[in-house]
Amino acid sequence: MKINPQIEIENFIGELKNGERTVKSLAHDGFLFLEHDVPFLLIYRKKPNDKATLRLAKTAASYLIIGENNAEYFSVVIKQLTQKMSARFGSFFLMEIYSGSSKSTEFIIRGPAHKLPVSLEVLREALTNIESTTYGVKLGAKIEQTKQRQQDSEKALLDIETIKDCGGTLIGLEIPPVYRDTEGEVFPIYFRQFQESLAVAIQKSVFEFIRVQTSSNLANYYALGKRQIHEEVFKMDRVLTQIENSYQFLLLVAPVNIQNIREVFFESNFKKVEPYHYRLLPIDPDILKRKLYNLEIDQIDDPALSYLFHEKREELDQQLTMLKERGSKNFFYSSVRLYKGLDTDVLTEAELILQHISEEEENAKNNELSATDFAKMAQAEFDYFREQDPNYKCKVHIRNDVNVMMVSNGELYLPSDYTLSHKEAEALIQHEIGTHALTHYNGKQQPLSQLSVGFADYDPLQEGIAVLSEYLSGGLSANRLRLLAGRVVAGAALMDNADFKEVFNLLHKTYNFSKERAFNITSRMFQGGGFLKDIIYLKGLMQLRDYLNDGGDLEFLLAGKFALKHVPMITDLTARNLLQPPRLKPRYLKSNHFNQRINNIKQGISLFKLI
Repeated sequence: MKINPQIEIENFIGELKNGERTVKSLAHDGFLFLEHDVPFLLIYRKKPNDKATLRLAKTAASYLIIGENNAEYFSVVIKQLTQKMSARFGSFFLMEIYSGSSKSTEFIIRGPAHKLPVSLEVLREALTNIESTTYGVKLGAKIEQTKQRQQDSEKALLDIETIKDCGGTLIGLEIPPVYRDTEGEVFPIYFRQFQESLAVAIQKSVFEFIRVQTSSNLANYYALGKRQIHEEVFKMDRVLTQIENSYQFLLLVAPVNIQNIREVFFESNFKKVEPYHYRLLPIDPDILKRKLYNLEIDQIDDPALSYLFHEKREELDQQLTMLKERGSKNFFYSSVRLYKGLDTDVLTEAELILQHISEEEENAKNNELSATDFAKMAQAEFDYFREQDPNYKCKVHIRNDVNVMMVSNGELYLPSDYTLSHKEAEALIQHEIGTHALTHYNGKQQPLSQLSVGFADYDPLQEGIAVLSEYLSGGLSANRLRLLAGRVVAGAALMDNADFKEVFNLLHKTYNFSKERAFNITSRMFQGGGFLKDIIYLKGLMQLRDYLNDGGDLEFLLAGKFALKHVPMITDLTARNLLQPPRLKPRYLKSNHFNQRINNIKQGISLFKLI
């Protein structure tokens, strides 16, 4: 039975509606993925041993895969689609991509340069910035003014006049297949970079066309990426989260005998350091690594998600390696790699804080709040969240078996004997609940579970926001800021091969920390064998200050747990409606002094002037 493509198009597309899509297997081994509000279609004709180019085509929001036979059928499909989409948007942009010869190092753009000067030049320029695989060989790109849009060996799907009569514009893009060797084997790591760069180049070019030539209201080129997350990606996301949740990294690198270490160190007049002892590992790192690398992350065709998932797998791999290295010097080297070392500007800022701010005496005990008092303040904050979202259900737990305040899975845990000053309480409410609990919940509302537990390297930004929230709420104290600075100078000393006693004396005698604070900073810095995590608080605050100084949006960062380097990718995914803006917002955004304090940060204030 002969299939009438015109009738078929009407049947499976029907009325075009915003926010809807058509995903359909076609006759003759074809496939259509069409976003109804995107006036653009990427076209690819299947060829033997050309799977990588097929994957390049699938990075677009809308694409048509054409089977190896029956070009006539697909010509009618394209004609009908063009008429339908151009009737709605005033014009419709089509691009056919295909690979060039195996020795080619040049992109060839075939299209009407005189009619699309900006779009094609944007494409050409972006393509020339794609890195080559060969040292000294730069990829080129040129525009050919020709009516031929297809590969030399192929027959045109539609002639140019027919496309114009239907309200469409067609260009061809020949891609140098530098992402594979002469035998057709793909270079996997380079292919990911090539795929991402090509996708962005096409999106920027197409957006210029759409912005000028159509009635579409797409806000930016990010919206031209894929709008749907494949179920296999969701499965990988869940596995990554399950692996991370199967162990508590920070708990497993913390010593179980810290009280004994403190007592012996103080009783020996700061001379004797007892060995650290750790909890037994509840998991086998090698088995978890096997699960990590069984995930086919290299098959993710969405460049942004591919990058985020590869990065997260590498971070989990590093953490699992460190768990096997506890108590050794290798743990310290892995820690340097995991937390990206220490920049001199962070150390300089820390030293300025310690030079300008003196340690304050603690408030009298009768001014302190109990755990019950603090729990009431925390509960009021949870109620504030529930006013924004009635589904918010997190709560406070006061426990006898908890020795530090912490947020776990979005809920607050307090030691039953916990006490603190009112100012400390205000700061910690925004730090723990207004940041950590809030971003956990906002991340839980996203389709990707990684946004609730954290993408790779999320810690510096998360702690930077948390410390900033202390300042914005008026609760940042001199001792708190000194503590963060002390951690940095201790980290720098550790990286200079100082031992436990030398770091303690640096803090206690040179920077005038009390012996208790100096010990707490030092003991945390040496856990596991040398652990640099504590430098990220000040580091993250400085990076956040620079981000805001450059015009960045603070509220945008509350949508989940991610790093500043991920902002372009999170922006991209949000523009494609794959992620949502933050559901909950913290109380300090509405405080009386918020504008003045945030402006101080945006103007690049030195951190010691925050007190």
